[in-house]
Amino acid sequence: MAKINAKDFIEALKEMNILEIKELIDAMKEEFGIDPSAVAVAAAPAAAEAEDEGPKEVNVMMTSFGGSKVAVIKVVRELTGMGLIEAKKLVDSVPVAIKEKVREDEGKEIAAKLTEAGATVELK
Repeated sequence: MAKINAKDFIEALKEMNILEIKELIDAMKEEFGIDPSAVAVAAAPAAAEAEDEGPKEVNVMMTSFGGSKVAVIKVVRELTGMGLIEAKKLVDSVPVAIKEKVREDEGKEIAAKLTEAGATVELK
């Protein structure tokens, strides 16, 4: 049998009607043992992964203020714009969300600042 290149194959497909194309597809399924439902199931996880690639949002949770409470309060004030009393109450109420629904990269920056001040932080 003569070997056919992709361009010739596509040109041949263009000349076929719908019924002929369906017969070709059915013959290919039978010849190569292709199960369309298996292909659809395999493609579903890939589609879910593609959706997860968007910007992820996290909550920055402080679980402990460590030994340097004053330094942590200063950082919390800087990050939130709170006054001294509000920031102190927030720090005293650990575990607490310092920032909610921020981009993951921004959450990591916030966590780094709080950790540097002595706090224990988690991204959720």
